[in-house]
Order: sequence, then C-alpha cells, then structure tokens
Amino acid sequence: MDHPALVALSPLDGRYAGQCAALHPVFSEFGLMHRRVRVEIAWLLALAEHPDIPELPAFDTATRAALLAIGEQFSVDDAATIKRIERTTNHDVKAVEYFIKQRMGALPGAVAATEFVHFACTSEDINNLAYALMLKDARESVLLPALDGVIAQLRAMAHAHADLAMLARTHGQPASPTTLGKESANVVARLQRQRQQFAAVEIPGKINGAVGNFNAHVVAYPEVDWQQLAQGFVAGLGLHWNPWTTQIEPHDGIAEYCDAVRRANIVLLDLTRDLWGYIAMGYFKLALKAGEVGSSTMPHKVNPIDFENAEGNLGVANALLGHFSEKLPVSRFQRDLTDSTVLRALGTGFGHTLVALTALARGLGKLDADPARMATDLEGAWEVLAEAVQTVMRRHGLPEPYEQLKALTRGRVITPAMLAAFIESLPLPESAKARLLALTPAAYTGLAGTLARDV
Repeated sequence: MDHPALVALSPLDGRYAGQCAALHPVFSEFGLMHRRVRVEIAWLLALAEHPDIPELPAFDTATRAALLAIGEQFSVDDAATIKRIERTTNHDVKAVEYFIKQRMGALPGAVAATEFVHFACTSEDINNLAYALMLKDARESVLLPALDGVIAQLRAMAHAHADLAMLARTHGQPASPTTLGKESANVVARLQRQRQQFAAVEIPGKINGAVGNFNAHVVAYPEVDWQQLAQGFVAGLGLHWNPWTTQIEPHDGIAEYCDAVRRANIVLLDLTRDLWGYIAMGYFKLALKAGEVGSSTMPHKVNPIDFENAEGNLGVANALLGHFSEKLPVSRFQRDLTDSTVLRALGTGFGHTLVALTALARGLGKLDADPARMATDLEGAWEVLAEAVQTVMRRHGLPEPYEQLKALTRGRVITPAMLAAFIESLPLPESAKARLLALTPAAYTGLAGTLARDV
C-alpha cells in the first residue's frame, strides 16, 4: 500500500511508528530472527571449539568469519528467505536452521558441519536466548537512554528552580511551602532508584535440551561437561545462566524486567498527573508552537497534550507489562505453548513506554515556570505559617500551641496583620518573636533548596 502507516492495526506501527523506530530492529519478527541466527551460529562455533567433540573440528579463520557474518550481516531479505522456508516447515525455528544450512552450503570449510547446526537443541534453547538478547539490547540501547534523558531534564529543573517557592497542596489544600526544584528532585530520586533496579535485573538464559536435563547431549557425548559448556556459552552472550529449567527457561527474569519497567512507569505516571495539575493552576506556561491548534472551536487553548499522551501510553504499557509478568512464569508441566504468542507481543509494552518517555521529554521541554503565579498563591495563604508559629511555641513551653493556632486559622482567611498581632501577643523571647514576624510564606521552605541542589 502507498500509506501503510494509515492502515496499521497498532498505533506503534502507525501514528507512533517514528517514535518507536529504535525498537523496530529489536522487537520485530526480523529482530527475533536476527537473534535466533546469531544464537545458532554462536552455538555451532562453541561446539566446534570444544576439544571433546572431535567430529566437529574448529573452523579455520576465514570460515569462522564467514559464519559470524551470517548473523552480523543479517538483512531483511534474509528474514524474508526464512519466512519462505517457514511456509514449508510450518516451524519458525526449523526454518532458521535450514536457512543457516543453506548459507553454509556455499562455504567449503563449513559444508561438512551442517548437521551440527541446532545440535541437541530444542527450539526453546534458541528462542529463550534470542528473546533474552532482545531484552538486553532494548534496555541498553533504547530504554535506559530514554529514561536517563527524562531524569536529566528533571534534574536540570531541580537545580534551576531550587529556590523557587511554591505552595504545597497536601490533599489538594494549601500546605507548608516547598520549592519547584525540590518537587522535581523528589521525582529524580524516585526515578533514579527505579532506573538502578531496572539496570540490575539479571536476564537469564538456558541451553540444556528438551526438558532441561541435557538428555541428548549426554547420550551423544558423555565425556563433555555440558553444564560447564552451557554456562560459558550463555555468559558469553552477556546473559545470566539458569541451570534449572524445564523445556523453557521459566521467564521469571522477564517478569522481573517487566515489573522494573512498570515501577518506573508508575513514577512517571504520577509525574504526568502532577504536572498536568500544575499547568492547570498556572504554575507553568506552555511554549507555543507555530501552527499548532489547541481546540477545534476554542482558539485560545494551549493544552498539556504531551503529558496527557504520556499518561495514556503509560497506562497501556503497564497493562501489557503486568500481563507479561503474571502470565509468562506460568507454564503447564514441562512446557505449553501459551508463552509463545505472548512473547511475540513484548515489544508493544516497551513501545508504549518509549512513546510515553518521548512525549514526556517533549512536554518537559515546553514548560516555563511562572514565579509570579506561584507568588500570588503564596501571598494568599498566610495560614500555612501556623505550623511554624505553633512549633516555636512548643519549643518555649507555651500552653496548647496547636489548639491556639487551630482556633486562629482553621477554615479562615488569615492576613499578615492578623498573624503578626497574634505573634506579638505571645510571651516568647524577642529573638524568636522577631524570627516569626520576619517569616513569609515564600521564605518558609526549610531545606528545600539544599535538597533540590543535592539530587
């Protein structure tokens, strides 16, 4: 079709295709085939380099390089070839095996080794490692950099506005003042924690045969230490070896990976809603974009669309990620096929996460804090200083300080003069009284500036 994006079933392949471009070579069927081929070739080479498998001698330098090139230079045309083979085999991994054997047929130094392709492997030996590599590549090359970009934007906001006082709103009501920088720093700290946990999730893999016992391996080559070979092979792919599996690697690591992304997304979801609220309150203005329309009927509108887009995509992402983490570790007996179709959808959860991160980064770039609007709210909320006054009264032993301030301020509009008169009436040391009289809502921010700069 001339416009395939317009008829795409998923917005990730349509409206948001450009924003997901970095994930296309990772989580597409091409990406899965590419990594299957890499795993098959790597296993063949590992077997050839083992001294106790004499029937498969090590390949010469040129042949080894040519074999590696089958995986390293894997193309969309190669993937199409595999799909054509699959139409006959009706088995996707077997089609990969036959593709590699065809390519080896053109290599004089490899022709005799073709039956060692997929040696002693079940399909899941290849699949689990291919998916593990997909997750590893997505984390390192796409997801962590995108998350780091948002963290960097928020950290810059924390530092730039460390001392910009704003009214806090616990339960949505005026509360002790904070600073815009400190509120930004809170999110940075939360995201940094989730980022570290996500980066630390081990991505496991296995290559131990039909039910995880090396049955065929041991029968063919009882003299080989298959556990040692498997461990070295999986670790050589940059993955964590799991020696205890059924036919499938149990996917606990994928669940942990999805849950780590999901937790980070929840922090981001919280952020999008707060920013939406602050924009509605006027604490931020949004940068105008020439030609952009905010409403089909109200010309004045400048809407927080990036944060709304991020919120929606985070919700979709987390619904999918939650299903992945709950479903994938559950498999009947030694294997059922329900994980296969679910695994093919992994990219959708991370795709919606990436769209959300992109939208959030775009939205953060449009924010322009409005100090005057924040100052107006602070100046209209002198009652928030009741906390300060009653706490100083407590220090100096005055009776019922909380109750006195409650009677003065609760549910009432308090003016500076009213508060000053109350303070003047207190039997406090003159230094304490002077400190309270000099206090304003905008100055009552404690260590917020320091905390914001320290993040």
